[in-house]
Amino acid sequence: MNKLRIGILFGGRSGEHEVSLLSAASVLKAIDKDKYEVVPIGITKDGRWLTAEHAENLLTGKLVLEPRNLRAGDPEITEAAAVLARGEAVVVPPEPVHRQSGLVPFQTDASPLRRASDRAINVDVIFPVLHGTFGEDGTIQGLLELADIPYVGAGVLGSAAGMDKDIMKSLFIAAGIPIVKHVTTLRSAWEKDSRKVEKLVSTKLKYPVFVKPANLGSSVGISKAHDRKELGPAIEDAAKFDRKIVIEEGVGGSKEKAREIECSVLGNDDPIASIPGEIVPVKEFYDYTAKYLDEGSKLIIPAKLTKSQTKNVQELAIQAFKAVDCSGLARVDFLMDPNTKKIYLNEINTMPGFTAISMYPKLWAASGVGYSDLIDRLIQLALERHEDKKKNQYSR
Repeated sequence: MNKLRIGILFGGRSGEHEVSLLSAASVLKAIDKDKYEVVPIGITKDGRWLTAEHAENLLTGKLVLEPRNLRAGDPEITEAAAVLARGEAVVVPPEPVHRQSGLVPFQTDASPLRRASDRAINVDVIFPVLHGTFGEDGTIQGLLELADIPYVGAGVLGSAAGMDKDIMKSLFIAAGIPIVKHVTTLRSAWEKDSRKVEKLVSTKLKYPVFVKPANLGSSVGISKAHDRKELGPAIEDAAKFDRKIVIEEGVGGSKEKAREIECSVLGNDDPIASIPGEIVPVKEFYDYTAKYLDEGSKLIIPAKLTKSQTKNVQELAIQAFKAVDCSGLARVDFLMDPNTKKIYLNEINTMPGFTAISMYPKLWAASGVGYSDLIDRLIQLALERHEDKKKNQYSR
């Protein structure tokens, strides 16, 4: 029996590039090599696609790279980006390969060209371990749809809706899911009349507030404004990352912090939810530094909730999954008011951090699905979704 060829796609142009490398390294280490043939595929920070023969060595830092003349500011001067410093550029074929889909490499130097079909990177499934912009927002999913390649995770719509916090919240409201009060503004509106935006926030919300770029993950660009004086710098920071800025009223007010509850979801049309967990951040909230750089944040699994609260979180997680038309996997994050105990849906992450110690797989491990088994389930869900899509008719 032939092994399934699984393309592990990692890196990317987003601010979560390094997180993607960590996730991909974990997947490459844990995936069942007896069952799957693995094809590592990388994307540099400047958007070059690479097929690295020594990707596993690169990811673990064992490959010594030759000195290169780099431009000032070249992303490859950073240690993590150097992971992708070798390989071949690839493009997706302009039409699907019906028997087996593939990414087709091409050469751009003066050496003789071989036929593209001789060097096609044929794969049965792509696991896009990409986080944030250009990876989790529907862009790579659209490319894989054009190439007719089965892939792990949400489709174009689910990925795009799950990335855009403004659109996401609109869908949650339509589904009757409780969310915190918020306002959305545009970078252009802030640049045109900052006082008007400040007045809007002060009128609609109570401080403290959280200011976020609408399209990003891993808490990049997010900051907490305790008053109007801190609002401006927070918006300026968020505006570096996206044209839309979401401002949310803090749960728990100025005296107490909200409890941060997370739940993992797995499936396609009939998803299931894991037991919930809780994050106790070392900092004032679970920002990028607290997630990846500082030690001290605690993961409590299972979260200390009553049976009814646990059931409520799991039901809301599945509702959120369906509200954005998600598939495959998602981590759904909640905020609990420390006083009223009311639970608010914060956001959904359609390709959450996937290292062996990330919350998504840890919650499933605690629910009885180990890391390697979880990878198997996700690959099967990708194939099932692709088979179901083949039932669609695209012309009369």
